[in-house]
Amino acid sequence: MTLTNYKKSLQDSIFPIIADSAKELSIDSYAIGGYVRDLILERGKSKDIDIVAVGSGIQLAKKVASKLKGKPKVSVFKNFGTAMIKHHNLEIEFVGARTESYTRDSRKPVVEDGTLLDDQKRRDFTINTMAISLNESDFGQLLDPFGGVKDLKNKLIRTPLDPSITYSDDPLRMLRAIRFATQLDFDIELKSLQAITENKDRIEIISQERIVDELNKILACDQPSIGLKLLHNTELLPFLLPELTALEGIEEIEGQRHKDNFWHTLEVVDNIAKTTDNLWLRWAALLHDIGKAPTKRFDNKIGWTFHAHEFVGSKIVVKLFKRLHMPLNDKMKFVQKMVRMSSRPIILSQNNVTDAAVRRLVFDAGEHVDDLMTLCEADITTKNSYKQKKYKNNFKLVRQKIIEVEERDHLRNFQPPISGEEIMKTFNLKPSKEIGIIKDAIKEAILEGEILNEYKPAYEFMIKKGAELGLHEK
Repeated sequence: MTLTNYKKSLQDSIFPIIADSAKELSIDSYAIGGYVRDLILERGKSKDIDIVAVGSGIQLAKKVASKLKGKPKVSVFKNFGTAMIKHHNLEIEFVGARTESYTRDSRKPVVEDGTLLDDQKRRDFTINTMAISLNESDFGQLLDPFGGVKDLKNKLIRTPLDPSITYSDDPLRMLRAIRFATQLDFDIELKSLQAITENKDRIEIISQERIVDELNKILACDQPSIGLKLLHNTELLPFLLPELTALEGIEEIEGQRHKDNFWHTLEVVDNIAKTTDNLWLRWAALLHDIGKAPTKRFDNKIGWTFHAHEFVGSKIVVKLFKRLHMPLNDKMKFVQKMVRMSSRPIILSQNNVTDAAVRRLVFDAGEHVDDLMTLCEADITTKNSYKQKKYKNNFKLVRQKIIEVEERDHLRNFQPPISGEEIMKTFNLKPSKEIGIIKDAIKEAILEGEILNEYKPAYEFMIKKGAELGLHEK
């Protein structure tokens, strides 16, 4: 928090151009919001700049664009009274200062022209209300009517107005509060936390796309569990991911207990966040145990079981992605595959690993075998140091086996050495079940290590298998 000279901090040439343009239009202009917040936090130069004009933001954007080299396109959003310019590596958004009022059934406000203070009041958190003047008379001066700088120092998320009204008006702000707390490692003011819980049901008016955008940003943080715990504590999580909250709790029957799979999941997500930035692998970590709630059973002989929870969980992934309007493409299939296979390497790590078992793992996981191993390593949450060391060493052995098998047998993204067309040609066959039988037999022979994953041994095996089926070479 050593930054005091804001005039010197506005080094980018865009700011004098905005200032000159605003002066020519006889309106005041200010940098505001996230750019100012990150400037004071010394988080590096933001690529997104929000400009508020006490007047027409659209008119100011057009004036600025006319002064820039290349005359960049101005994207105008009349319904919102905003305009955006992309200039070099910057995205500059212009908005006219405004005041807002809301109706109960929508987060879309009724907007009227307002003062700078009106515009600062309508913003979500004090740390996003701070503005820096771009006007000739006080260029670089910070305007902080709601104590944003103090809240930055105290690492506090607080609303400029009554939080209950702020969150009821626009319930998305509840998720944004939790996301900022997670990103910045800040606390949410107690009054704000209580207001989020009181208004939790208001989240139902927010679109699934907006909700997922915030969930993605929480999962992308260094320690996602901060946000997930806040979602849980404010009782928002059941509205967003009821499949996850269903995992919470420990049952005991006849002295036998199972672990709390909800809190275990949060540990797994934090573990994987230390090793990968892959958002979809983080989603896989979040959802890897969601099949355990519907499959939980108690068996008098063996205790608690979760039979086929991986398979059930992979089916739930599809339903969850559809409900949240998430992409139903290769990203969903990747998460589904990781959840379905999430126990495979764990089983291998607990036994003497055979080449055949590793071949099947590499064959089934394909190009995602490394991601699968990363997920399983993150799944180690035991507090017993001996067990933790043992599991990690076992996974190292499995990884080494994968490397050895892959180098020798080339099973990742496996393509059979013998195609169906060649089988048909060799035995003068029309499409028939025999072709599938031979192809499967070749694949099984390779996976079991009976033949090498090469053309010549596969061809010889094909001839042998064909003879067993009563087929003869043409």
